[in-house]
Amino acid sequence: MHITIVGAGAMGSLFGAKLSVAARVTLLDPWIEHVRAVQDHGLTIVGLDGSEMNLPLTATSDPDTVSEADLGIIFVKSHATQEASQWVSRFLADDGLALTLQNGVGNADTISHVLGRDRAVAGVTSHGATLLGPGRVRHAGQGPTHLGTRPEVADRLSRVVRILREAGFEVHISENLESLVWSKLLINVGINPLTAILRVPNGELLNIPSARVLMSRAVAEAEAVCRAKGIELTYSDPLARVEDVARATAANRSSMLQDVVRGAPTEIEVINGAVVEEGHRTGVDTPVNSCLVELVRALEDSYQVRVDAPG
Repeated sequence: MHITIVGAGAMGSLFGAKLSVAARVTLLDPWIEHVRAVQDHGLTIVGLDGSEMNLPLTATSDPDTVSEADLGIIFVKSHATQEASQWVSRFLADDGLALTLQNGVGNADTISHVLGRDRAVAGVTSHGATLLGPGRVRHAGQGPTHLGTRPEVADRLSRVVRILREAGFEVHISENLESLVWSKLLINVGINPLTAILRVPNGELLNIPSARVLMSRAVAEAEAVCRAKGIELTYSDPLARVEDVARATAANRSSMLQDVVRGAPTEIEVINGAVVEEGHRTGVDTPVNSCLVELVRALEDSYQVRVDAPG
């Protein structure tokens, strides 16, 4: 199987490295320095135990150089999903699948619009990773990966599941995609914006009492939205689950924190913003999530004038 990872940042690189033991993998990313580092020196993964592994991988920034792929895994930021889907359309086999493991809601719909519903699948993963620099990624947390299935993709998806498991991933299949997406969303709702605003790794949120209060309130609002929408989560205690993930990925810098540190657009609109939007639709008040959205927007708007240290 030929797998192309579209968006080879922290998570894309981690998945590409792990999958390379079970399939032929190509990394596709517009970040030239990262691509060149992988081309010249391979991709280095710093494991959970601190050990390092270097893997020779094919990497490119040009989608037209990618050979036909059986699977495209999309890991770009949500604002780039449309373009990533168009890239995938250039090399995905007619019977291939495009899998989104991105944060937030709405990505699968965008991919389906470009590629067709029979070639689009979605899932969520509990793995965490931090980009340390060009060609270098730290694996910062692990957990199960859940994929949503439907009758028209079941046979092809079974091949994907087999490869993922051969690569060492814990994989589960579900027919309730909305439950999977919102169950992952609640975790991001509680962790990502607070780590970005406070500039702390995931685990520190549990050590800051006021942050823990904000986390609980943001998650409670998201849980109320899910109840109003009739969505059954994959766990019984949302806050406990969020805290467990923060603890299991204590050293990880969330994707939103990584975005803010490098002055890049965040995914706040499809994470906490999705809670606010659905709250409006269902009549659920979401004041904490609304505030977190505005704070992160303010961070983005102040990139060019921010004072990062006393001077």
